[in-house]
Amino acid sequence: MESISNKQPLLPPIDDDHEQQEPELSTQDYLIQRWSIHNSFVTTSFVDEGDDIPPINDARKFYDAFVKESKKLCALETLCGQAYGAGQIEMLGVYMQRSWVILLTTAFLLMFLYIFALPFLLLIGQTEDISRSAGKFAIWMIPQLYAYALNFPIAKFLQAQSKIMAMAWISAAALVMHVFFSWLLMLKLGWGMGGGAVVLNASWWFIVLAQLAYIFSGTCGRAWNGFSMRAFQNLRGFVRLSLSSAVMMCLETWYFMALVLFAGYLENAEVAVDALSICTNILGWTIMIAIGFNAAISVRVSNELGASHPRTAKFSVLVVVVSSFLIGLLCSILLLIFQKQYPSLFSDSSAVKEIVYQLTPLLAFCIVVNNVQPALSGVAIGAGWQALVAYVNLACYYIFGIPLGLILGYAINMGVKGIWYGMVAGTLSQTLILFWIVHKTNWNKEASVAAQRIKMWGGEPDGKANDVEK
Repeated sequence: MESISNKQPLLPPIDDDHEQQEPELSTQDYLIQRWSIHNSFVTTSFVDEGDDIPPINDARKFYDAFVKESKKLCALETLCGQAYGAGQIEMLGVYMQRSWVILLTTAFLLMFLYIFALPFLLLIGQTEDISRSAGKFAIWMIPQLYAYALNFPIAKFLQAQSKIMAMAWISAAALVMHVFFSWLLMLKLGWGMGGGAVVLNASWWFIVLAQLAYIFSGTCGRAWNGFSMRAFQNLRGFVRLSLSSAVMMCLETWYFMALVLFAGYLENAEVAVDALSICTNILGWTIMIAIGFNAAISVRVSNELGASHPRTAKFSVLVVVVSSFLIGLLCSILLLIFQKQYPSLFSDSSAVKEIVYQLTPLLAFCIVVNNVQPALSGVAIGAGWQALVAYVNLACYYIFGIPLGLILGYAINMGVKGIWYGMVAGTLSQTLILFWIVHKTNWNKEASVAAQRIKMWGGEPDGKANDVEK
């Protein structure tokens, strides 16, 4: 999180002499307004400035603005979003091509880990059966690795322009075909894991090719002007920024993958891994909603900072955090209501179902925390704080969370539950630190930083509203 102390504020301070008289409010509205005034996200800190968010000085206006901002969070990352918000639309295609160059190179290097997954898993102590199955499946999934490398930049390219319906229709078509061919190849024809690999590879490559066809058809206007040699310019600096994002995201993703890995070393490992796989699958399904919020807020914040609308960016953070919390809470309540029934949908083993039943309260809490955390990570991506958050993730996850989980799970003999307790503690501490970072952020200075970033990567921002340097 950067700050530029020698820059003038983006907007002039509020003149207290010109504050309007507060209207009479009901008791409920009065309490909400008092809370709002003392909260750093809302009320008098939101002052009208051009296209920035209008004044919010009572509960009814807060509610109206909340609903309006929620509708805008349908699909709005650092460079693409800030360039689009600043009017540098033609740079989006260049950024996407630079990302392709970097990610395809990375995919080639990672491919060797896929190829040698079997000896690697045996080296770290996994059982031979698990290692052989995972090693064979990893080799089958190499085509998907390259599809990932192409798809993620495409997704950010389209999200920055709010081209969401096209992405939704393509994904819906891929989902229908994925379900049908999974049934056909895995169950009907009995191909097993091999059939699953074929379907996964085909589904991801369908999404990539369909999205490329949409982009190449001319629907993105100035954002796609064809392939350009500019994609190979300034790659070193682009790699530095990409590495910050990669480290941040990898530390988050590997953290919960480590949960299943550690369970493989427990007594009766197969039952523990089965139970954890059920819980992590449910967590993964609910996190899909949070990932949507992550994409929405990252592009929304970057758009508004690029357009020099710091207060709108600030308010959108409040909207997405509250929304993601409420949805996570609803999912947790439903899970607790059907706590005794849902394990039977995944396993016939009474031992597995009993462990899942015992883990459900912890899973419900984890769902709430993991719905808010991606939203805050999305704010970090949109504002360009990836390097800072990578350090936070390293400390909370790998210095605090994992050691605590291993102590509880192995030293204190709490088993799977102890490992998960420690790792949830790491996630919770990371979430609280991100809350504090967002709370202390000077959004005016972040808009100035965004303007400097746009100049570095693509030229001057367009429009008078974006001139934050003067």
